[in-house]
Amino acid sequence: MSSTLIEASGLTKHYDGFSLQGVDLTVNEGEVVGFVGQNGAGKSTTIKALLGLFPTDGGTSSVLGCPSEELSRTSGAATKEQVGVVFDAISLPEHLKVADVSRIYARAYATWDAHRFQRMTTEFGLDAKKTVKELSRGMGMKLSLACAFAHDARLLILDEATAGLDPMARDEVLDRLRDFVAEPGHAILMSSHITSDLERIADRIVCIDAGSIIFDLPKDVITDEMGIARCRVADLEKIADAGMVPEHELRYLRHDYGIDVLVPDRYDFARRFPEIPCDRMTIDDYMTLTLKGGVR
Repeated sequence: MSSTLIEASGLTKHYDGFSLQGVDLTVNEGEVVGFVGQNGAGKSTTIKALLGLFPTDGGTSSVLGCPSEELSRTSGAATKEQVGVVFDAISLPEHLKVADVSRIYARAYATWDAHRFQRMTTEFGLDAKKTVKELSRGMGMKLSLACAFAHDARLLILDEATAGLDPMARDEVLDRLRDFVAEPGHAILMSSHITSDLERIADRIVCIDAGSIIFDLPKDVITDEMGIARCRVADLEKIADAGMVPEHELRYLRHDYGIDVLVPDRYDFARRFPEIPCDRMTIDDYMTLTLKGGVR
């Protein structure tokens, strides 16, 4: 049986104008969990709460079996050795040269692999003589990823880690992430607005909105089973009358040019309604229909 590397139950944090509201989240060994939502929905707040970067107001959470509140204490140091973290902004002093990063990290991590770091920075095309300030956003993300990979982590927690990367660089990073999670005992929690990346490597998709988890589904259920029917008004009534979807669950979104309808099984739908176009569902489609669509 696979073990649970991240576990949150009822995680709550209140700010003026925003709250995490009872967030439940798990990441199991061998999984890539995509964490999605609009800006300000609570993704980064949840990740920081999991990492124990601030006290929470309710619920519990743990990373690799260590309570999150312990991660900011000496007692959590051994666990932090096994967690690679990349935030959406590089968290190194601007004056630091790429070549100096390894010497600093070697003092922070007993498991630091200087040779692996040097190899990765070379493969990523990072100039050892450049300072952090001189790096582009994409190159800065590559440096952060090289740091996360170079201390023998079991778990990667990535907050918009592919942002700023060009398509070829993203492909390279995704290949490395896929290789990482294939190793026994490893897992990844990855927040991203680039949902096409998640469609390539994620096993589950968890969506948060206004501080609450809206759905937690296997990625293949969304992209391989579901569909989005392109309907006219009369088509919507026909689908509702067929009883294929319980009426209180029939989710749709109106446009000037028609109505998009969420279809739970696009293959069954195509057999029943061959005259109505039904496209493959994307993660973006499902989020839009779930967050903005109406229910009949």
